[in-house]
Amino acid sequence: MKEVVVIGLGQLGRVFAGGLLRAGHTVVPVNRGDDLFTVAHAHPDPQLVLVAVAENDLHTVLAAMPGAWRPHLALIQNELLPRDWEKYRYADPTVISVWFEKKKGTDAKPLIASPVAGPGAALLCRALTTIELPWREVALGDELLFELVRKNVYILTTNIAGLKTGGTVSQLWAQHEAFARQVANEVMDIQDALTGVAHDRERLIAGMLEAFDGDPEHGCTGRSAPARLARALAHADTFGLSVPTLRSLAS
Repeated sequence: MKEVVVIGLGQLGRVFAGGLLRAGHTVVPVNRGDDLFTVAHAHPDPQLVLVAVAENDLHTVLAAMPGAWRPHLALIQNELLPRDWEKYRYADPTVISVWFEKKKGTDAKPLIASPVAGPGAALLCRALTTIELPWREVALGDELLFELVRKNVYILTTNIAGLKTGGTVSQLWAQHEAFARQVANEVMDIQDALTGVAHDRERLIAGMLEAFDGDPEHGCTGRSAPARLARALAHADTFGLSVPTLRSLAS
């Protein structure tokens, strides 16, 4: 089997590397500080190049990607939208919206099946199957876009609302539904602006609630929540959106 390059060996990167190894692939790891062009010279024709870095590092990696690797790109970041790869002229990369959580010292825990799209989808699905993580293949284009926005609505709503409420996702909806809907609507205002698409909001809410049901005890907020709020407000400022609930949380 051909090689798969994995850029970023954090919690998620290690989960995928493990699945790829079990599926019989040779995994070529790229750690922070490694020179991409040096590794690409030694491994010029991988089957897939999986970028598993944190959201804040994604654009740096995409901009620096060696030419030989560009056609094999696969992305797994949170807060991901087509504009992130289109900016660097990538055409239809493989994309997976990850719906499992991996924390230090624990096995990966799925909430719902992770949707996967693109030319390398079958390869990633085989890898996830070997480590018993659920997946489903979706089409590139509108279907993938909805799944990416759905994940963003889940992450941003729970993280940002959780700055005020704390608690779990089930508590957020049971005890603070009106507030959670206010946050979600402003998050969806931002997602619509970022994508240029008016998404079906009730379908997005239903998709978020499906994930709530998948792990009712999932904590709303974490270390990254303040940074997510700051990014959301920066996008709102760019598009001239009022988002009063988000602004009140920031103040």
